[in-house]
Amino acid sequence: MSETLVPSNDELILAKDIKKIYQLDKQQVEALRGVSLTIKRNEFVAIMGPSGSGKSTLMNILGCLDTPTSGEYYLNRKLVSTLSEDELAYIRNKEIGFVFQVFNLLARASAFKNVELPLIYAGAKKEEREARVRRALELVEMSHRLHHLPAELSGGERQRVAIARALVNEPSLLLADEPTGNLDSRTGQEILKLFHKIHENGNTIIMVTHDREVANHAQRIIYIRDGMIEKEERKGVWL
Repeated sequence: MSETLVPSNDELILAKDIKKIYQLDKQQVEALRGVSLTIKRNEFVAIMGPSGSGKSTLMNILGCLDTPTSGEYYLNRKLVSTLSEDELAYIRNKEIGFVFQVFNLLARASAFKNVELPLIYAGAKKEEREARVRRALELVEMSHRLHHLPAELSGGERQRVAIARALVNEPSLLLADEPTGNLDSRTGQEILKLFHKIHENGNTIIMVTHDREVANHAQRIIYIRDGMIEKEERKGVWL
């Protein structure tokens, strides 16, 4: 990458010509075919596309859950491809908060314990853990349910706990994969309002979705088809 393409201070993400090829038996599948994008700090972006478009593969690469076959990806001015497995694990725990469609909460742990888990992995002290967990649960309006198990919570409440867990390490990036996919429309709208609140607090959010109504909540929509960026939209105008 040339010197001019090194990310600036206001760019959280810089991806250049990202390609991902999977080898399936004797066939090669090009999941991403040269994706380039930048996402600024405190931007709220939706990545949208039909099934098989490559959006989930892109999400996995942006979340450091997978590596590209070729191309360069900078997160917070770090070139991800040069990092060790331990460094990548640290980034996934500290720099990125993940929110999934299926919540991924531990069934036998309370809301408090579920949210505390990333802090335990990060080695935070008990007093700090308790303060940060309570702060995260308060942000998502779940302070009154901190001792409840997931089975005792509604779908929307489980997702709020999952969001609190994603935020508890104060990450640079909140990465949400179909965050309203398992919720009814009313509860989904409540979760999207919560994302707006989180964004207003200064968080960068990338939301992967196939739902146009959900994507419309973002400042910018990146539309992916056949492993490439087909078009972008900002405030109702396709770019």
